[in-house]
Amino acid sequence: MCGIIGYVGKREALPIIIESLHQMEYRGYDSSGLAVVGNHEVKISKAKGKVALLENQSPSDSFKGTLAIGHTRWATHGEPNQKNAHPHGDCTGKFFIVHNGIIENHKELRAMLEKRGHSFKSDTDSEIVAHLIEEHSKKGKNFTDAFMKTLKDIKGTYGLAAVSADEPETLVSARMGAPVVIGLGTDENFVASDAAPLLRYTRNVMYLNDGEFAVITPEKHSVFTLDNRAVPTRFEKLDWDLEQVEKGGHPHFTLKEIMEGPEVVKNTLRGRAIVENGLAKLGGLEAVAEKLRSIKRFVIVACGTAFYAGAIGEYMIEEYAGIPVEVETSSEFRYRKPLMDKDTALIAISQSGETADTLEAIREAKRKGALTIGIVNVVGSTIARETDAGIYNHAGPEIGVISTKAFLSQLSVLALLSVFLGRQRQMSATMGKRILEELADLPKKIEKILAQRKKIEKLAKKYKSFKNFLYMGRKYNFPIAYEGALKLKEASYIHAEGCGAGEMKHGPIAMIDKDFPTVAIAPEDSVYEKMLSNIQEIKARKGKVFAIGTQGDKALEKIADDVIFIPKTLEMLTPILSVVPLQLFAYYVTVAKGLDVDRPRNLAKSVTVE
Repeated sequence: MCGIIGYVGKREALPIIIESLHQMEYRGYDSSGLAVVGNHEVKISKAKGKVALLENQSPSDSFKGTLAIGHTRWATHGEPNQKNAHPHGDCTGKFFIVHNGIIENHKELRAMLEKRGHSFKSDTDSEIVAHLIEEHSKKGKNFTDAFMKTLKDIKGTYGLAAVSADEPETLVSARMGAPVVIGLGTDENFVASDAAPLLRYTRNVMYLNDGEFAVITPEKHSVFTLDNRAVPTRFEKLDWDLEQVEKGGHPHFTLKEIMEGPEVVKNTLRGRAIVENGLAKLGGLEAVAEKLRSIKRFVIVACGTAFYAGAIGEYMIEEYAGIPVEVETSSEFRYRKPLMDKDTALIAISQSGETADTLEAIREAKRKGALTIGIVNVVGSTIARETDAGIYNHAGPEIGVISTKAFLSQLSVLALLSVFLGRQRQMSATMGKRILEELADLPKKIEKILAQRKKIEKLAKKYKSFKNFLYMGRKYNFPIAYEGALKLKEASYIHAEGCGAGEMKHGPIAMIDKDFPTVAIAPEDSVYEKMLSNIQEIKARKGKVFAIGTQGDKALEKIADDVIFIPKTLEMLTPILSVVPLQLFAYYVTVAKGLDVDRPRNLAKSVTVE
């Protein structure tokens, strides 16, 4: 959700904070703000909207200091405006905080503080943190102790950073449910919501665990638990490159990340596909490999795009490993009474590794004795640390808010996992080899689809004015219909519905007319003839059809209004190809409408609060 950044060192802090906020804008862009400590005072700047507005109103000659915090907001409590933008301060103007998360007991705390004479300036739950620090400091507590006491008062989720005008070389930070990473530099240190903004300055990071807080100065850092026990340093080295978080000559991160699809699939497979033996080598599962042999049931939990990846994984694992699989949205899983035991394994899929609902699903599964496996992209993320075992995507940082390349990587991992589990059971070496050979060919096939982007851009301009779309598919491409619809609506704000083509006659067909086009995913697979029949039913009602088909399919070309062709591959792998033109279509429709494709309204990259 929100992005926080903090710097303490020897350099001027303002340029570092501004640059870092630009790097984190995908986490929220309702408003932004910063606080710079210098000459025993704190100077504040806030702006409604994007970080560029904050930068324009924050001249370097007015914000001098080597200690600062910054924030880019995705609103939860209080509407997006300058008043509710972070940082928030106390009554004295001495203490300032930035916060990612939700303080659940903020109403009671606010009422208590108001009775004690505190005056609030915003509608947010976050502001109470600054006032609590002030309240504890009145009792003779120094800044660090007052911050620790405040953490014991609040309930909910938080990633926090705070500064004091009286301590120009001290930055404090804490985590409970919302990610916080410390960056270690030379005579300077950093705090951030994720690692992306730190790559320009350091590769050495430490992820805080829940219930930990850090005291950071230019020369050192110390980490403690809430009962004041010291925590050993546990730094990791980031393997991402700075170039990976730059646009690389593309107009938008979203297009850059779609174009990286072939390389992403290569990176996901690298060192994992033992083609000659038909085996998948997944090092992160080696410690639980024997236990996986006896697992009788899998439950996949995820949210959004990752959920649709999981739905395709269900087909893969059931068909090729012969194990029953259920797929559930993480947000519902935690409120049911899920039936899990030692014979069940939970697979959690999350690009960020910080998705709040998915993390809670993991914890619920562990309470019930189930094995937990994570499929995540961010090394050192909370889900990576809390699951029993896991697989990293190796997709590199994904900056665009709508997930594209991470989805391809998730599907590739699930295909590898299907081979891994299948070969533990009844899958032959021949079948394993065939799947892995086809996986290895996918990057070249994705390149052929990307080469059609000019044609897809032309189609996007043709269809951009329609207000509604139906996306339909079957079997392996049933979830792709939902994912394609999700991409269009979250980026372009056009209403789009996903539909299983077999369900079309049970309701959705009522919407079809000349102004309600259908996107039909119809590769030549085991349900191809049925898809042709469904398309004919749409055409009989004067509906326009934009189809995704297999290269050389003349029959589909005759009945659809427009077709984008994908190369032939194994049926289980077609989603990795069929989704690419849908990603490009959503991208080009959004650009044609003049919208910000990298930062759709109301969305944030990582959902770290419920």
